[in-house]
Amino acid sequence: MKQVLIINTQTTTEKNADRNTSFLKGTLILTVAGIVVKVIGSLNWIFVSRVLGGEGIGLYQMAFPIYFLAFNISTAGVPIAISIITAEHIALKDIWGAKRIFHISMTLMFFTGILCSLLTYFGAQWLIDWQFIRDPRAYYAVIALAPAIFFVTILASSRGYLQGWQRMTPTGVSQIVEQIFRVITMILFAQLLLPYGLEFAAAGASLGALAGAVAGLLVLIYFHWQLNKDISRTYGDHLEPPPNEKRETVYYIMKRIFKLSLPVSATSIMLPIVANLDLMIVPQRLEVAGYSVNEATKLFGYLTGMAVPLVNLATILTAALAVSIVPAISKARTLKDYDSCFSQTAAAIRISNFICFPAFVIVLVLAVPIASLIYNAPGAGPAVWVSAFSIVLLGLHQITTAVLQGLGHPTVPMVNMIIAAIAKVILNWILTAQPSLGIMGAAWATAADIGIAAIINLYFLHRYIGYKMEVKQILKNMIAAAIMALALYFSYYVILLELGSSAVATLGAVLVGTVVYIAILIVVKGILEQDMAAIPVMGKFAIKGLRKIGVFKEISQE
Repeated sequence: MKQVLIINTQTTTEKNADRNTSFLKGTLILTVAGIVVKVIGSLNWIFVSRVLGGEGIGLYQMAFPIYFLAFNISTAGVPIAISIITAEHIALKDIWGAKRIFHISMTLMFFTGILCSLLTYFGAQWLIDWQFIRDPRAYYAVIALAPAIFFVTILASSRGYLQGWQRMTPTGVSQIVEQIFRVITMILFAQLLLPYGLEFAAAGASLGALAGAVAGLLVLIYFHWQLNKDISRTYGDHLEPPPNEKRETVYYIMKRIFKLSLPVSATSIMLPIVANLDLMIVPQRLEVAGYSVNEATKLFGYLTGMAVPLVNLATILTAALAVSIVPAISKARTLKDYDSCFSQTAAAIRISNFICFPAFVIVLVLAVPIASLIYNAPGAGPAVWVSAFSIVLLGLHQITTAVLQGLGHPTVPMVNMIIAAIAKVILNWILTAQPSLGIMGAAWATAADIGIAAIINLYFLHRYIGYKMEVKQILKNMIAAAIMALALYFSYYVILLELGSSAVATLGAVLVGTVVYIAILIVVKGILEQDMAAIPVMGKFAIKGLRKIGVFKEISQE
């Protein structure tokens, strides 16, 4: 009986691993791509800033928000909608229907992309005349960005379709290629056009968006060709529409795309809206707390320009995980495989906690050293310290939002974000004006904003698929994180800081703390074999090693 139980347990583990492998593989690809893109982007600004200087960068930055707004309007959450609908058809082996979704969506995005590009091009002078753009020299940068909107719109739609097939490699590769060509073009044309005037140099830098989008699109064309070959080989009998079956009308498909995409787009737009509310409230309430205008501006910069980017950097993996899990959940929902919906949700949240808890501890314990090392601004320490609490909450929010979108309920996270944003405005108004808190009050309000949205998301996940947070698993994460915090503090302040520079001590403490965190999780059995088995390549080797030391049971070969 014991042997049978062991075999059944293994079968369940393998089944769960198979369910989770595809979206975890996609997560790994998107995470690596995201890191590479961010590194290239950071290096780019160093070179471009040297060419354009502060004034030229200012001209570029005046044009870029117009492009970003037009791009968001033209895409409007469509990639996620296409990903969801495509995954549904693939789950039903309706390959003809999946390809039809792609053709309809591309036609839709073709016309919306052209419309937004034309509006941006011909509206550039109007934006200057009406003083939306204060410096008329930014005109050339705006019209240089206009054509890029069309290509980026097509690019986003194409990525959504491939993600529906749970193919994340095309997205990752195209993002890297797009960034490389964007950077090269920005630096090259900014340098070439600089002799003709700063406004033309800024326009030259703006051409980078166009070059990057075209290069990324060419990469995706190759991946589409490769996908079509695989489709013909695998689904040869399903490439034609089933006879005598009623097909969805074009109107219905377009209506469904808009129905799914608009809440997703509204959710994305909530982020800049909340940021603008912060801009209106936080500096003013800091002045009420007794800070001067200059001090309030500096503190606001500490929070929005230093602490918040650190939180976003710490959750880069969970952001990639969120993109990967949408089509996986959508496919399972279409097949009414709610066990798979549950297991993939649970695995994603466990992995989010596994990553976010140590990141939270690192930023919490080493807030001042990290602010000094990265920004040379130890004064940002308090804002960074409080913002650490947002890391675990943001990871949870990203995953739960993605799962709800995959379940076909994109409106739920949008409404939850609105409720949370209202709470944030109230807390910002109250807490930031307290002299004892100041900018820390605004950081607490941000953490509360994310936490409220995540908790309400969890309520709806329980309602739709019966998911509850795994309390025992979280306790194991918390125990490992607490011991890690002690190891970080002791290794940094007691040992390493005495032996070398603050930078070396910070990096050394992070390494020590990470090793301690993983070791404690192994001891308390906080790492599940089914999660480890789902990790591409490294998972199998890790399981073998952990079996040898007795963490996982050896499987009988009889």
